[in-house]
Amino acid sequence: MHTATTAARLVVRLAGIGPVAVAFSGGADSALVLAAAVRASGPDAVLAVTADSASLAAAELTGAVAFAHDLGVRHIAPATSELDSPGYVANGRDRCYFCKSTVLDAITAVAREHGLTAVATGTNADDARDPFRPGIRAGDEIGVHTPLRELGMTKADVRAVSRLWRLSTWDKPAQPCLASRVRYGLTITPARLARVERAEVAVRAWLADAGTPSRDLRVRDLGDVGRVELDPQLAERPEVRAGLAEVVRAAGFGGAELAVFRSGALNHE
Repeated sequence: MHTATTAARLVVRLAGIGPVAVAFSGGADSALVLAAAVRASGPDAVLAVTADSASLAAAELTGAVAFAHDLGVRHIAPATSELDSPGYVANGRDRCYFCKSTVLDAITAVAREHGLTAVATGTNADDARDPFRPGIRAGDEIGVHTPLRELGMTKADVRAVSRLWRLSTWDKPAQPCLASRVRYGLTITPARLARVERAEVAVRAWLADAGTPSRDLRVRDLGDVGRVELDPQLAERPEVRAGLAEVVRAAGFGGAELAVFRSGALNHE
């Protein structure tokens, strides 16, 4: 289907939803839903809500605020309490379900406070086919709208429409929550999430200073070891390996590993 046609269908879908609160993480998917809602109903009928929790990197919240401001949309970042959920803290393979239940309950409450009954997320068609997305079930139980999924829009479609609309997020790499970097079974704590964020910020800074930035980057918490996952052309370079091992230890890990980036790597371990 032509990108312009896909874009038009998305706007029509959001028009059918009407005034809406968008669960806005700052990523490409929810950014497109937010932009489509503005095109469909106008900025005054749209609310961007970003869950502000220990699992959200500070840079992501800053970017979300700026993006919503550029669209002329009201933006709210309520504090959420995933860390009060035993299921989330235990960090089993259903962690995302407990997280999304907490976050979407909070976003729905904020929406109602602002007179909105509809909530939409950026879940896309690829997400729906991913067996490691228990959070989608939480959204379905709460009754949120998933316009990208409903229209069968894949990540490639999201990027194509976002580029057509000249959204700054069109080629933004995926940035899942910090908890997704922690190996299953390791307890989720504020200190553990802060260490992951601290390490990723430091690794990005080191790579930038060295003139070797990586498009895709994760620091995985394996316990006492932090595993840095990078673009393939960087992961095997000895000077990068040595430099980043020092950076990761300085961030609070006892040891360090370097590997090629693989999306959702911990789901397969």
